[in-house]
Amino acid sequence: FPFAATKAIAHPLPGCAAFRPSGWCEAEAARLLLANGPVRLKRGRGIGGRGQAVIEALDDPVFDTLDETELRTYGLVVEPNLADLTTFSVGQVCVGDLRASYCGTQKATHDNQGELVYGGSDLLVARGGFDELERLDFPPQVRIAIEQAKAFDAAAQDEFDGLFASRRNYDVLRGRDSSGRWLSGVLEQSWRIGGASGPEVAALAAFHVDARLRVVHARSSEAYDADATAPDGATVHFRGVDSRAGPITKYTLVEPYERAL
Repeated sequence: FPFAATKAIAHPLPGCAAFRPSGWCEAEAARLLLANGPVRLKRGRGIGGRGQAVIEALDDPVFDTLDETELRTYGLVVEPNLADLTTFSVGQVCVGDLRASYCGTQKATHDNQGELVYGGSDLLVARGGFDELERLDFPPQVRIAIEQAKAFDAAAQDEFDGLFASRRNYDVLRGRDSSGRWLSGVLEQSWRIGGASGPEVAALAAFHVDARLRVVHARSSEAYDADATAPDGATVHFRGVDSRAGPITKYTLVEPYERAL
């Protein structure tokens, strides 16, 4: 089903009587959440922070811009709008006999239209599975993010019979709601090439070259600036003018973090 590859499956329906695709009722979910403060709407197929809007009432004109066919096919995500945000990237990637698991944070930047969008990832990548990742010294909020991503990953494996993805990435958001409570949860899955794919592939390449390397620090950046430069040692994936994004530079930098004795 088309919606299974979107943000929509990361969220419950607003109630047992709610419609399922192809006809989820966005107004019902928004009405329930608006009782507790502003809500964020996300188009199911939106990427990189695009296709989102914050509303405070059901008469917001953004509802008039929703495409009915897309809504029936992919659904609409409705979330509490959080403040003091941190977005964690947690995932695992496999190529041949190499496996790596990682956790880190995302940063935001402004694109050439001034919209706030994804600007890169800062990851610690461990050779092996999630067990190898979890032995690293992470603060409690990061460990919660890893556990939530693992739970989502296990649920997906159980729910979608025959699911295979050599790249399984999960965005986990932590922030305060309108009452000041800290919340944390998986926003969406990415079983495709994504913003952190550069650091993931570079980490696998480093592990392939150096058998003693156990953990690397991998960082990516997306700079919407015609004069942007990459640091020494970085791999530049693209520098130029994209037909949709305009001037942009994308690069990855990988540094050793831990080697086996």
